[in-house]
Amino acid sequence: MQMSEKSYSPETPFIDMADTETTASPSNSCSRNGGELILVATPIGNLSDISERAINTLNSVEAILCEDTRVTAKLLLSRNITTPTRTLHDHNEQDRTPFLVEKLLNGARFAVVSDAGTPLVSDPGYRLVRAAIAAGITITAIPGANAVITALTLSGLPPQPFTFLGFPPPRSDARKNGFLTLRAVEQAGLSSTLIWYEAPHRLIDTLTDMIDVFGSDREAAVGRELTKKFEEMIRGRLADVLAHFQSTAPRGEITLLLGPADETDSSAQDLDTHLIEALRTHSVKDAATLVSGIIKLPKRTVYARALELSKELKS
Repeated sequence: MQMSEKSYSPETPFIDMADTETTASPSNSCSRNGGELILVATPIGNLSDISERAINTLNSVEAILCEDTRVTAKLLLSRNITTPTRTLHDHNEQDRTPFLVEKLLNGARFAVVSDAGTPLVSDPGYRLVRAAIAAGITITAIPGANAVITALTLSGLPPQPFTFLGFPPPRSDARKNGFLTLRAVEQAGLSSTLIWYEAPHRLIDTLTDMIDVFGSDREAAVGRELTKKFEEMIRGRLADVLAHFQSTAPRGEITLLLGPADETDSSAQDLDTHLIEALRTHSVKDAATLVSGIIKLPKRTVYARALELSKELKS
């Protein structure tokens, strides 16, 4: 089948699509308010990983809302899918959502895809989904590949529970503050494998900041180019993982995982011990200031714990 140029222009205007409400078959009458929004997972690297349901859905909807039409075009061309495409990304989602919701209410069926993996997971679509829910529009999903789950299952780190945190902040100060907050939550009892996406040019700096906060001996893993020809999973202590990428420059899509603190980690007990001692002779504010200088945690985090302990001690 020949692909039309119109299908793969940078963006297919909605005016080129049918603006009149089509007569839906019983199987397409999905919502009390007309149309249907379908979140379609796409491959994270290997085009063969797309499901039959995903292909059928992308062929049957009126338009595919893409993070980048040029990226999605490669997938569509590989499966001879000629459905018109339209961009939906962080910079236009808020403006386009009211128009898309109106079309959905009038019976349109749209698919949402990201450049790779499951839509909304660090990708656009959340605003549209929230608006569609508020409007009573039917929303469903075609499950498929996801880099977080793929990396987690390959990492050798505890799979349950896990916490996905998107991308770390790009600047070191903000990144360290985020890690310090997570460390404080661990000290309050969280035991979870932590997962981030990261850009390859920031990976070494991020691993360095992690060592400063979590220590060099924490178990970690980095998944690179998952499902692709040069797939790689580096496992070991944070220090070992950092050393690997200092000698071998990271490239491609990166998923970064940090194992939970060791069961023998006594830092949570240390925090409470220091705070209880300080609260005997200091106010909550002064105790938090004193202890935050001893234990590497943000003052606001230590203050919150000091406030809790102060209430417990008074009761």
